[in-house]
Amino acid sequence: MKVEAKLEFQTSAAPKTGADLLIDLLIKEGVETIFGYPGGAVLPIYDAIYKAQDRIGHILFRHEQGMIHAAEGYARITGQPGVVLATSGPGATNLVTGITDAMMDSLPLVVFTGQVARSVIGTDAFQEADVMAITTPITKHNYQVQSISDLPRIVKEAFHIASTGRPGPVLVDLPKDVTSGILSEPLEESELDLPGYQPTYKPNSLQIKKMAESLATAHKPVILAGAGVLHAKATQELTTFAEKHNIPVATTLLGLGAFPADSPLSLGMAGMHGTYAANMALYETDLLINFGARFDDRLTGSLKHFAPFAKVAHVDIDPAEIGKNVPTQIPIVADAKAALTELLEQTEISPTTESWLEKLKQYKQDFPLWYKHDPKGMCPQWLIEAVHKVTNGDAIVATDVGQHQMWAAQYYTFNKPHRWITSGGLGTMGFGFPAAIGAQIAAPESTVVAIVGDAGFQMTLQELSVIYERNLPVKIIIVNNGALGMVRQWQELLYENRISHSLLHSHPDFVKLAESYGIRGVRIDNQEDLVASLPELFAFEGPVLVDCRVLQQEKVFPMIAPGKGLHEMIGVKPV
Repeated sequence: MKVEAKLEFQTSAAPKTGADLLIDLLIKEGVETIFGYPGGAVLPIYDAIYKAQDRIGHILFRHEQGMIHAAEGYARITGQPGVVLATSGPGATNLVTGITDAMMDSLPLVVFTGQVARSVIGTDAFQEADVMAITTPITKHNYQVQSISDLPRIVKEAFHIASTGRPGPVLVDLPKDVTSGILSEPLEESELDLPGYQPTYKPNSLQIKKMAESLATAHKPVILAGAGVLHAKATQELTTFAEKHNIPVATTLLGLGAFPADSPLSLGMAGMHGTYAANMALYETDLLINFGARFDDRLTGSLKHFAPFAKVAHVDIDPAEIGKNVPTQIPIVADAKAALTELLEQTEISPTTESWLEKLKQYKQDFPLWYKHDPKGMCPQWLIEAVHKVTNGDAIVATDVGQHQMWAAQYYTFNKPHRWITSGGLGTMGFGFPAAIGAQIAAPESTVVAIVGDAGFQMTLQELSVIYERNLPVKIIIVNNGALGMVRQWQELLYENRISHSLLHSHPDFVKLAESYGIRGVRIDNQEDLVASLPELFAFEGPVLVDCRVLQQEKVFPMIAPGKGLHEMIGVKPV
């Protein structure tokens, strides 16, 4: 196929393919690293990567799910789109879980998938899949490129859409005959022209005024801080606003780090496994101010019992989230940073919150997070505290999903933003380890810890190859309780202890597994040995896997059972 064009910013006089053009466009967008896996439909692109290897990096993962989770971790830390490249058919469909995960957690990705040639699309050609139909519900937008001349426009739009407004994944499907086609005439650079896509960043001044008026008369205000605060890089504005008006702050699971956990105004995490103080504050408040959280069911519990006495103000850049789950009296469609900046200027009268803060302080003292020490074994909660201590609370922490995730959220307290990576909305097992790899690539000088369960780790453990090849100093902490811990907990508490296929009666020797990949592995089964070993293991310059054998029967408390309200927590005191 011969079509127009050689971009003026290309430097070589040799014939250029659509794939060469694509790589030039990625470099122009500032892409430094591609997370990828080759295959027949993307061989022209890999040939272009070979020719441009001194200008752009590529990391070969061992499974498409691992590489897209790594791209999510990269995006979470940098705020820039993670770039993913997979072949057609099974390569593309293996990305579906990660794309959905990124969509639910508002992570910017630009995903490139190979496709069979345009002439055979729809014929069930080898390794053909209708990736456009598959991904339409789980992407912010998707494209199938029909001409080389469309590439500059589509690539520019994809990066813009992925990273602006509410971030999310954008997919670009690339037929092989487009990427292997030859450019023969210059192409002009494309200008953004998206009249139907205009995110609202600046808040409505009348709604800001309503918020200020409501705040001045409130007696029990509380701020709920979600991931939108982190995406907007508004943590300083949030802290200043809360401190100016003495408003307590609860965070969502994905909002951890948006407000310093050591602040006297911090209530900790709210929701199903949140603190007693945070959940009771949301239940008793008369003014709930939500910055960038989407009121999901794991946060709210039973909606009829959620903030039943409160006027609700919701600041969100996505208008679809406002009023979707919780009736909202003060809707503010805006970027969190812009809204907080204006609120700081407009809110001069502070509410009287002394008695409210005193009550919440008492809640924190009377009902703290708790666990029982067992001198014969290793408490998983204690393990998280030990990791926090050895890293001075300053590590980037990525987790899988389950009990260990909740213990990490509860006991690894975050005082700084962009240190916490987890799968919130989709709850994806296998997420944590590759996400930690992406985070380490994004922040090579930082300490990165993957806190994973023994079950979830087995879903993506093949990416041990990547950290060995790249000598990425990721520290893997396996919270090994020989079970699908959260599933087992629910079966014990909600299904009359009918334990059905949630115990792992056998699993690999994780130490030997690590060593087979050329990685240092250590097994620890008691607290004394962990205290003695952790400082040296974290000082080790390369990757380390630590198999921590913890007490199997430990549960995550507090807990709100499905269908119950935030005020109906169980396990708030030692049992």
